[in-house]
Amino acid sequence: MKENIRPKVLVSREIPAEGMDILREHCEVTVGAEDRMLKREELLALIPGMDGLLSMLTDRVDGEVMDAAPGLKVISNYAVGYDNIDVGEAYRRGIAVTNTPGVLTDATADLAWALLMDAARRVTEGDRLNRAGGWKEWAPMFHLGKEVTGSTLGIVGMGRIGRAVAKRARGFDMKVVYFSRRRKDPKEENRLGIRYLPFRELLREADFVSLHAPYTRKTRHLIGREELSLMKETAFLINTARGGLVDEKALVEALKAGEIAGAGLDVYEDEPRLSPGLKQLPNAVLAPHLGSATRETRGQMARRAAENIVAELLGEGSSTRVPPE
Repeated sequence: MKENIRPKVLVSREIPAEGMDILREHCEVTVGAEDRMLKREELLALIPGMDGLLSMLTDRVDGEVMDAAPGLKVISNYAVGYDNIDVGEAYRRGIAVTNTPGVLTDATADLAWALLMDAARRVTEGDRLNRAGGWKEWAPMFHLGKEVTGSTLGIVGMGRIGRAVAKRARGFDMKVVYFSRRRKDPKEENRLGIRYLPFRELLREADFVSLHAPYTRKTRHLIGREELSLMKETAFLINTARGGLVDEKALVEALKAGEIAGAGLDVYEDEPRLSPGLKQLPNAVLAPHLGSATRETRGQMARRAAENIVAELLGEGSSTRVPPE
């Protein structure tokens, strides 16, 4: 990077100051005009001439976007997941793609637990009832939920976040079973107190199924009508990974029919839109994509995403390039 030539970077939406300060120190920065998701035509209008793009998970970055910026050298995604980017196309063009793993592990694991506890003990449902004046008196059979302590937690995807969720299960004396593309070393299984099960067996055995798998063509609708039918009627589905892992229409039908007891969701197939009938279900806890939404974590994500862009533009290479697909 020549001292007298500052590379041009587009930030599709304002991020915390921890990242913006780094970018402005090294680059000429353009930010989306308003604090909202850029429309497709706006992204295509702003990207020409840019050397770097700091994208949100809501930005679809494909060949058309890359064609509009032939000098693009790096796409830094402000997220761990990167299914919004055509990674193969980027690498074919010599464009580095980076993400922000690690920094949001604990925040997302915490939220998975918040959803699990809320769904199991019907906290949000009870809150709505109380505010509407529906609670008249204490009663032995009133608003009963599911015991968490001692139950079986099934984790699908044993990456950073999956492991963090498993660690938290120890405090509740839970039995933890897991399924992952690659089975962990027995020593790590023993250290984490987890037991491997084939996917379908996990669905049958778990009281809570928590999704932490990446979203790819192969994992789309990983949980569909058939998989939901394998779960216990008393079981709960928790999803803080990607909405497309779950066939949302099938989930609505299963919750309505009582095929499973409930769900705690932070992500959706067509965000921010919800599948018809989902928001009317009392046994579904619906968070608005809050997995990494702590001040500390979003600040760290901003710093990491900005550092990734600067490192790539300096020719140093970042430590969090995503693998070519």
